[in-house]
Amino acid sequence: MKKIAALVLFNCLFTSSVALAETSLLVVFPPRNYQTSTEKIFFIGTAPPGGKVFINDQPVKRSEAGHFSPSLPLKLGKNVFKIRYQNQEREIQVTRLSTQLELPKTLGFVKDSLTPNADMARLPGELICFSAIAPPRAIVSVKLANQTIPLSLQPLQANLPGNSSVLTGLNQPTASSPNKYQGCTTVANAANLGQPQFSLKLRGKTVTQSSNGSIKILAPTKLQVVEVTSDSGVARTGPSTTYSRLTPLPRGTRATVTGRDGDWLRLDYGGWINSRETRIIPNSVPPKTVIRSIGYRRLAGETEIRFPLQTPVPVTVEQGDRTFSLTLHNTTAQTDTIRLDDDPLISRLDWQQATPDQIKYTFNLKNHQQWGYKLRYDRTTLVLTLRHPPNINNRKSLPLSGIKILLDPGHGGKEKGAIGPTGYPEKDVNLIVSKLLRDELVKKGATVVMTREDDRDVSLVERQQMISREEPAIAISIHYNALPGDGDAENTRGFGTFWYHPQAHNLAIFLQNYVVEKLRKPYYGVFWNNLALTRPSAAPAVLLELGFMINPQEFEEIVDPQEQRKMARTLADGVTEWFRVVR
Repeated sequence: MKKIAALVLFNCLFTSSVALAETSLLVVFPPRNYQTSTEKIFFIGTAPPGGKVFINDQPVKRSEAGHFSPSLPLKLGKNVFKIRYQNQEREIQVTRLSTQLELPKTLGFVKDSLTPNADMARLPGELICFSAIAPPRAIVSVKLANQTIPLSLQPLQANLPGNSSVLTGLNQPTASSPNKYQGCTTVANAANLGQPQFSLKLRGKTVTQSSNGSIKILAPTKLQVVEVTSDSGVARTGPSTTYSRLTPLPRGTRATVTGRDGDWLRLDYGGWINSRETRIIPNSVPPKTVIRSIGYRRLAGETEIRFPLQTPVPVTVEQGDRTFSLTLHNTTAQTDTIRLDDDPLISRLDWQQATPDQIKYTFNLKNHQQWGYKLRYDRTTLVLTLRHPPNINNRKSLPLSGIKILLDPGHGGKEKGAIGPTGYPEKDVNLIVSKLLRDELVKKGATVVMTREDDRDVSLVERQQMISREEPAIAISIHYNALPGDGDAENTRGFGTFWYHPQAHNLAIFLQNYVVEKLRKPYYGVFWNNLALTRPSAAPAVLLELGFMINPQEFEEIVDPQEQRKMARTLADGVTEWFRVVR
């Protein structure tokens, strides 16, 4: 679709939204029956600018176009809100759920409070811990095989806020649920111990209950070996998706399983991976390797380092200021000679046997800015590809000549993204501004690749794969922002930037400062975040939140075609200036 057609599409959508707003009261969030555990919630909607909008008989602040997004407190249980404009009224019920676990009315444990709550496996001698929530002054214990483990009532601990709370400024811990009993034990020998049996005694009565998970102690001489079957196995610091990601494990990586929690496997180097991303290698001994020579070759636009190994082992990557470090686990050096010629990227390669089973290779780089890397196994040889800087000519007429840039208009198809007060979806304005930005970049000589050019579903994996396949100089994902329901939608505005790999940090900071200064936008912030579109390592990748769809005043700028063109020109100028000064 051409630029003019995109603007026509936008105008049609915006006109229909405006027509709707001129004749009716519209509330786009929350829905009529909504549940939350937060202490407050915002209401997003619009009505014709003439007259007033009331929520429970209280007037609400609106923008010139009639949009509103006030935040209102919630009491526990049902909250009924009546939103009124002239003779129109909407009734919305919001139920605030308690975050405190309630003790049962009869003697017993709180539902789903017994842990472990899934099958688990540990090595001999490792701590195995149990917990339960029960009435105060109870006697609580666990029977495991021939052991009885007393559980003690614990002092209150802090409940940590969710990661998204940093976006609302509500990043404070709260008191945990009371009446939590805990205790630990160890088991010296391999055994299948079955399900722990919990016992609760109080006022002469006893209640027993089995946990959902069984416990197994692994035999150190009979540990399973697994191989990663996905292209980039998601390694984490713990056994669930709430734990942080580690360096992805390339397909073919092999490691010994030293523990299990439900579907999650603990690998011998410390990372956890979901069992669905692996397959068992039968009759295999724990994978360990030595390393001798290291291969080096310079290709067009990149340097390739090859690490011949006896078996594919886990790896971790660390990017620093003028350094790129690669650690091979379960690996011992037998290295005497490494060839590394004068390279446009690397000034020197250092290595050390950091621990008896870890080798760390540190590439000292000639420039601060890194331009992307790839990591894969070619059978048992680990292949590291480091990308060279693009050729930047800095000509006045076509300053981005020869530079490939990937633009990702966020969401699309069924994925609407954030919704503005009129019901206008983020996915549409993402596409409009991305196309305008594409046109501005092309005028400056850039080659621009788009993850989508119309309203279609494009999965996050497909977008990531496109970055890896296209190998652009940089990748930019275009979005507009929202907040969790307890955020301050009425007063939160501004431009924000997200990055993940250190190679993208300079670009993120530069674009953030450039746009805020040139457009006098409020400064929302620069965030490190492991997002799908900041995660690709093949190029510096950032995700930009150009403004808040849910803020009434900022939404009016977001849907203004003149402001959209101004944003696109400013971003294009910022990208051009960054390529001019980056080193």
